[in-house]
Amino acid sequence: MSALALAALHPASTANAASSRQNALTASLLLPLPAASPNQTNDEVFGIFDSAPNLSALPVTEDDRPIGLINRNIFMDSFARPFHREVYGRKSCIAFMDKQPLIVDGGMSIQDLSFRVVEKGGKTLNDGFVITIDGRYAGMGTGQDLVRAIAGLQAEKNRIVMESIDYASVIQRSFLRPSREALRSQLPDHLLLWEPRDLVGGDYFYCRRFDDGFFLTLFDCTGHGVPGAFMTLIMASFIDHALTNENRHDPAAVMAEVNQRVKSALGQIDHSHKSAASNDELEHRSDDGMDAAFCWVATAERRIIYAGAHSPLILLRPGEDIELIEGDRAGVGYASTPMDQTWQNHCHPVPPGTAVFLATDGLVDQPGGPKRIAFGKKRLCALLAEHRNASALAPLRAVVLKALEDYQGTETRRDDVGLIGFRL
Repeated sequence: MSALALAALHPASTANAASSRQNALTASLLLPLPAASPNQTNDEVFGIFDSAPNLSALPVTEDDRPIGLINRNIFMDSFARPFHREVYGRKSCIAFMDKQPLIVDGGMSIQDLSFRVVEKGGKTLNDGFVITIDGRYAGMGTGQDLVRAIAGLQAEKNRIVMESIDYASVIQRSFLRPSREALRSQLPDHLLLWEPRDLVGGDYFYCRRFDDGFFLTLFDCTGHGVPGAFMTLIMASFIDHALTNENRHDPAAVMAEVNQRVKSALGQIDHSHKSAASNDELEHRSDDGMDAAFCWVATAERRIIYAGAHSPLILLRPGEDIELIEGDRAGVGYASTPMDQTWQNHCHPVPPGTAVFLATDGLVDQPGGPKRIAFGKKRLCALLAEHRNASALAPLRAVVLKALEDYQGTETRRDDVGLIGFRL
């Protein structure tokens, strides 16, 4: 009896270890508790419960095979009623036995066990469950140890996912390194605000140097987090392959070629036309793309050629009002964007002292303020104009970010934030 009481108080020795393994089995929760038999009386069962205060349930076996489970609270409450002990004390313990407890094999996974427990209801969490090995009674498992194991497994899964995302962030930032270096070498006076909402994001920038200038893009891919980050690498690869010495002066042509590459690679036709595709194929078709600003900057001529897909260009020339040039209202690569879609080039002079800015919608669409409305392009332009006489653009990164955070207030960050500014 003392061994039984000790076993009832002792936690599952391997539960914590099993919680860190994704292939943890039910056997890892096993408590090797002795079982009662149908030959034992209710008086004997009362003695077992009395000597083991923490024993919530007692399995009953016959020929080493489980046939039921006696719940402590139900048994003790019934036994405490007037004359019940006198009437039932010497009778078989099966009188108070649950004949349909949860019985599981030790080889069952923790995940499958959790589903079985949910199906059986809350009673199983209180009573525990019977564990067998090759059909024979091996011990008991408790709801507490199961919850602990599930929490451990979930924590392990979260750790693995976060490690993967952390490394994805390293990869994404590594891909951005050449563009960062190009920005530094070409534009000593520049501002770069690239802040994913999560560790990785769908906003991305690309800068490539040529002998007579540089090609610069800031784009916002579908989604954020891991899906968005995955799309940024796809888009950056397509831009890199589409951009040549021949078309670098024509951002609209580069954008059109990227659009065709994305649609062809991802099979993104217009989903409104079902053609011969099955319903299942239609449901699983992707519809991903990007909003973008593509720019060719001719340094010697001091001019910029810009093509935009929803993303604007902002010019702040000395002594002039700030100018906002809107992009075309067609995204790049989406199923609804035609394969032969074209975009318009806008050519603008860049006199000395002119500040040029590109921004993604994560900045201007962020809700906040007293009315809980978007930050907006006007507010952004006003903020940039207010600091037009700054001696360097880099410090404006903190200014813009602080203004956004103050405006955002208690609102959650909705999207990745991207802003690039430079002076020639």
